[in-house]
Amino acid sequence: MAQAWDDMLRARGYRVTPQRQLVLAAVGRLEHATPEDIYAEVRQQASGVNVSTVYRALELLERLGLVTHTHLGHGAPSYHLADTEQHVHLVCRHCEQVTEIEPAAVQALVTALRQQAGFQTDVGHLTVFGRCAACQAGDQPASLSGTASA
Repeated sequence: MAQAWDDMLRARGYRVTPQRQLVLAAVGRLEHATPEDIYAEVRQQASGVNVSTVYRALELLERLGLVTHTHLGHGAPSYHLADTEQHVHLVCRHCEQVTEIEPAAVQALVTALRQQAGFQTDVGHLTVFGRCAACQAGDQPASLSGTASA
């Protein structure tokens, strides 16, 4: 991928800078990361990079189709490489765990939205909030979870 993105930048008149390389590499390592997370990762290798450089690099890399973002809650978006398979995010409101599932899991919803509202869903930006199985299991009363109280 490194050579392909280098060529894409140059073909569109952009320079391949160390900062852009570091930002793209950090996005790849961190998978779902906020700009601040990416900034912290980049600063480990290049302390002179400032946060505005990271934001500008992310904006350019997204415009070029190399990274994409999604909103996993309030606040800053999370970025990941655009060459990863499209997926839906499940976010636990209790433990904040993010789980990725195949778009096929929400196909009935996508179809219903298209048929009932004429709406075309961007599944790559779809995030569903709720409670994961582990947090739900932790909510069980003691008598139902197999432990008895005295």
